[in-house]
Amino acid sequence: MQDLNALRELICELGRRAYKREMGAANDGNISVLLDDGTLLCTPSGVSKGFMTPDMICHVDRAGRLLAGHRYKPSSEMGMHLCVYDHRDDVRAVVHAHPLYATVHAICGKPLTAQIMPESTMFLGEVPLTPYGQPSSPELAASITPYLARHDALLLENHGALTYGHDLMSAYFKMEALDYYAKVVYLAAGYGGAKEFNAEQIEKLLDVRRRHFNQPGRHPFID
Repeated sequence: MQDLNALRELICELGRRAYKREMGAANDGNISVLLDDGTLLCTPSGVSKGFMTPDMICHVDRAGRLLAGHRYKPSSEMGMHLCVYDHRDDVRAVVHAHPLYATVHAICGKPLTAQIMPESTMFLGEVPLTPYGQPSSPELAASITPYLARHDALLLENHGALTYGHDLMSAYFKMEALDYYAKVVYLAAGYGGAKEFNAEQIEKLLDVRRRHFNQPGRHPFID
């Protein structure tokens, strides 16, 4: 049986961590987790992720509707979260944020495709840029759908980033990894650009992932 109080506490802790790492200003971002009974816990609308308390976390059904009286409304981006769950049976948590370096890439129209670090190659592969969709709209959910089958991290054009995984920690750590990847690419550009792996080096890294890491999720370079 799932400990809902522990999950609420973890959502708040991850919100604080994201806020301290400048993954969003003011009330930016949202987090959700899919429960065993098909309902969800999600962050509230209009509340800074750095200052949430467990009583603020909303409990909603699979359509994003509150299940009981609550003084907080669920995140207005629940449609995007629900789209991920609808298309990925393996996903149990979703994180949306505006991490600084990843967001710079998103607003400049630059996907993260350079293969420059073992960790990003093995665990993200690349991070595509999805077409712009108005926040909190069906258009946004539709814009990410074509990318969900092969990727666990996305840049949202002129918006921010989205990551998802088999549990809350997995989804959140992918967001941290995505922003670190984006930061390295950004800073390396000031030194003339990063030196990229060749095809043989990439394949060897993917083989390391296959043999040594029991890594759930999808990877764009691995069927």
